[in-house]
Amino acid sequence: MLDVVTTLLNRRTAGPLLALACAFAVPGAAQAQTEAPANTGGATPQAAPAPATTQAATPATTTPAAGPSAVRTLKPGSRGRRVRSLQRRLKIRVDGVYGRTTKIAVMRFQRRKKLTVDGIAGPATLRALGLVPTSASAGPVGSKNPPAKVTLPDTIPAKAMRVLEQIAECESGGDPTIVSPDGTYRGKYQFHVDTWAAMGGSGDPAAAPEDEQDKRAYVLYDRQGVDPWPVCGPKAAAAARRG
Repeated sequence: MLDVVTTLLNRRTAGPLLALACAFAVPGAAQAQTEAPANTGGATPQAAPAPATTQAATPATTTPAAGPSAVRTLKPGSRGRRVRSLQRRLKIRVDGVYGRTTKIAVMRFQRRKKLTVDGIAGPATLRALGLVPTSASAGPVGSKNPPAKVTLPDTIPAKAMRVLEQIAECESGGDPTIVSPDGTYRGKYQFHVDTWAAMGGSGDPAAAPEDEQDKRAYVLYDRQGVDPWPVCGPKAAAAARRG
């Protein structure tokens, strides 16, 4: 009888003593043993799935789009008012189409200015001609005089608009971003910055929206007629009368 009791005591204390020995031998073993979920189904429990891999937070490198300061190249096949401005600078027939005659004139100009002779009006050629949008020019532009207080009209009378269209075509080919070769006259109506300020404009005339340029040109025309444009003004008035 004594042997049976001793055996039972040994069996009851063996398990806890073994677990206690393991806990001292391997840190965390006891905690792992107590936190492990019970396996009631008899199957071996599966490990938790690894979290899905997420995309790196580093943003992808992209090529920035060309901004407004980019100088657009003119080449054979180009059309529009910028081509007309180019043709006017080259003193050739103005038709708004970059054809063989325009290409030859560009090549002659490039040769004279010691530029790459390829017949394409790229940034270097356009700069040499003074046909560079103001946003591509270096440095801020504006009058030192504060803008006058001028109320712009909501609309421009049709008769005056016909004259202004002729003036703009003569002065800039209708391009609101045009700047004269020396930088003095700017925009669709070739405003001087002081005149622009006197008409209530601020900053660079050639950087202003075309609609604003039209309205400030109308204010100037309404006050002074065509006199501010001594070359193009009288021609524009005569053409508007004929039209």
